[in-house]
Amino acid sequence: MVDSLDVLIRSFVFLALLFFITKILGKKQISELSFFEYVSGITIGSVAGVAITGLEKNMFHGIMAILIFGFVTLLADILTLKSKSLRDIVEGRATVFIKEGKVLEENLKKEKYTIDELSSLLRQKDIFRLSDVEFAILEPSGTVSALLKRENRPLTPKDLNMKMPAEKEPQTVIMDGSIMDEALRSAGKSRGWLSTELEKLEVTLDNVFIGQVDSYGELTLDLYDDKIQVPLPSQRPLLLATLKKTQADLEIFSLETQDEQAKDMYKKNAKIVQDAIDKLTPYLSN
Repeated sequence: MVDSLDVLIRSFVFLALLFFITKILGKKQISELSFFEYVSGITIGSVAGVAITGLEKNMFHGIMAILIFGFVTLLADILTLKSKSLRDIVEGRATVFIKEGKVLEENLKKEKYTIDELSSLLRQKDIFRLSDVEFAILEPSGTVSALLKRENRPLTPKDLNMKMPAEKEPQTVIMDGSIMDEALRSAGKSRGWLSTELEKLEVTLDNVFIGQVDSYGELTLDLYDDKIQVPLPSQRPLLLATLKKTQADLEIFSLETQDEQAKDMYKKNAKIVQDAIDKLTPYLSN
């Protein structure tokens, strides 16, 4: 019973200590590790395991070892921020695998990678043909970054000289049937607005699993009852359709009238509305 209690106490002590050390070292310790951080993490875990199970009779020796390794790791992180050469030693350097569409076999051998392993890493990025790749590099973290040849890259709005609206972070205003007031304020909305939107959709608050307001101020919902179909926001498409109808009506009026002054007025305003449609289409299209 005494041994079990000792292990229980040691477990809680080292759990708290490891949590504290990890918080100090930062999120990097739980993401992609460098060689040094990988070795340090294994060592800290091993020391903690030995100390918890009581193989190391003096618990404070284990605590001291973990603090030392944690301090050394933190010191290495600080020094690598200031020294590129030290950073290359501790974290490693990137290795080019494909350059100008050619696979560099020597670099593959140097990093002990086979062409099958390289192909597998590229397939994880939805790249299935080596001939499609212009440039690929093995990052120090062990991941592969790849740049497709220009003719194989997907078109973007920039390629088509299209201006797109800036996107803001969606605000989760309802979670588990409860209103999140802080997120609602960040979205520039009120509880009254939210109640009105829910009434429009014929949805009750307690049936909403999650509700978000996007950068256009539109509310999207996911309900507990998956059988209920919630209509998608339609304000923007309706506004775009109204503008197009207005422009078409002005064009028709210009064709129907015999008054040259009125004809010019209708044509002029039809062009103004069309210019507005061209500018607003990226914002109003779903």
